[in-house]
Amino acid sequence: MDPITLGYLGLAVLLLLVTVGVPIAFATAFTGMAGLFILRGFDVAIGLSGIVPYGASAHYSLSVLPLFIAIGFLAMHAGITTSAYNAARVWVGRAPGGLATATIFASAGFAAVSGASTASTAVFTKLALPEMEARGYNRSLAAGVVAVGGTLAALIPPSAILVIYGIIVEESIGALLMAGFLPGLISIVVYLIVIATVVTIKPDLAPKLERTSIKEKLRTIPQLAGIGLVVGVILVGIYFGIMTPTEAAAVATAIMFVMALGKKISFADFRSGILDTVRTTVMIFMVIWGVLVFVRFLAFTGLPASVTDAIVGLDMPRGMILFAIILLYLLLGMVLDGIGMMMLTLPVIFPLIAELGYDPIWFGVLLVKLIEVGVVTPPVGLNCYVVNGIRPDIPLHDVFKGVAPFLLGEVVIIGIIVFFPDLVLFLPNMMR
Repeated sequence: MDPITLGYLGLAVLLLLVTVGVPIAFATAFTGMAGLFILRGFDVAIGLSGIVPYGASAHYSLSVLPLFIAIGFLAMHAGITTSAYNAARVWVGRAPGGLATATIFASAGFAAVSGASTASTAVFTKLALPEMEARGYNRSLAAGVVAVGGTLAALIPPSAILVIYGIIVEESIGALLMAGFLPGLISIVVYLIVIATVVTIKPDLAPKLERTSIKEKLRTIPQLAGIGLVVGVILVGIYFGIMTPTEAAAVATAIMFVMALGKKISFADFRSGILDTVRTTVMIFMVIWGVLVFVRFLAFTGLPASVTDAIVGLDMPRGMILFAIILLYLLLGMVLDGIGMMMLTLPVIFPLIAELGYDPIWFGVLLVKLIEVGVVTPPVGLNCYVVNGIRPDIPLHDVFKGVAPFLLGEVVIIGIIVFFPDLVLFLPNMMR
C-alpha cells in the first residue's frame, strides 16, 4: 500500500476509535503501532513504540506539568480558592451581575495557580453555583458563568495545555506562558462585558447584593496575598529570566505547600491533593506517549508534508487558509476533547502553519483559545458536562443555554487574537 494512503487510513481508523469511545491515549498508540508494523515490520514497530515515548518525554522541561497541576490541587484542598472567591464577592458583589463577576475574577485567580480548565469548573460548580442560586440568580446563567470561567485556566499562566503544545512543537514554554497572559486578561474583560450586558437587558436574572463597607473590603486583601505571591513568582521569574518555567513552578509549589500548612490542611485533604495531581499527570503523559507513537507513524508515511505542499500550492490567500483552520477547530471542538483534538491535528496542521509563515507562539495561543471554545459548545462541551455531572439537577441544555451569550464574546476574542497578533507576542518579544 502507498505510504500516504496508509497515512489517511490511519487517520480514519483513529477517528473511528475515538468516536466509539476508545481513550485517546490507547487509540493513538494502537493506530501508530499498527501503522509502523505495516510500514517497517514488527521489530521497528516495537522498538520505536518503546523508545520514542520515553526519549521524547524524559526531559527536564516536562517536570513543569506535575508542578503546575500540584499548585492548583493544593490551593483547592487547602481552601485557598474559597478565600479568593469570598474576597471577589465582597469587592464586586454589588455591581450588576456581581456574583457572576466575582466568579469570573475568582476563576481567573484559580487559573493563575491551576492551569486546568475542568478542575476550575469543578471547583466553582461546588463553590460559586450554590451561592448564586441562594441569592436568586437565574440557574442557567449561573451554570454558564461557571463553565466559561473555567476556560480561563487554558490561557492565564500557568497553563497545562500551552505547556503540552510547546512540548509537541518544540517551542519555548516560557514564551508560550507569557503569550497567554494578555489574551487571558482580554478574555476576562470580554466575559465581564457579556455579563453586564445580559444583566442590563434582563435585570431579574441576577439580583443585586447588599453593599459592603470599605472596612470589609480591606479585610479580604490578605486572603488574596497568597495567590498574588504565586502568580508574581511565576510571571516575574519567567519574564525576567530569573528562573526557568520549571524552577518558577517548583518555587510556586513550595509557596503553595507552605500556605496549605498555614491553613492547617488535614492529612486527608493533602493526600487527596497529591493523588489528584498524580492521576491528572499520568493521564496527560499517557496521551502524550500515545500521540508521539502516532506522530512517528505519520512521519514515516510522509502525509504531513504531502498535505502541507498540497494546501500551500492552492491559489488561495493565506488568510483564507487560516480561516478554514479556525473553522475546522471550532467544528472539531464540538465532538473531541481539547487535548485529544490538539494531539490529533498538530502533526498535520503545524507544518502547514509554519510553511505559511505564521508565528508558532501566536498560533499556540489561538489554538488554545479555539480548544477552550470547544469545551463549552455542544454536543461535547466538556466543561458543561462537568457542571452537569456535579449538579445533575441542572439539565445539560440549561448549562449550554447559559453559555450561549458568551459564545459571541468568544468570537470577539478570537478576532482580537487574529487581527492583533502583536498583543499576543508583546510579552514574549520583550523577553527576547
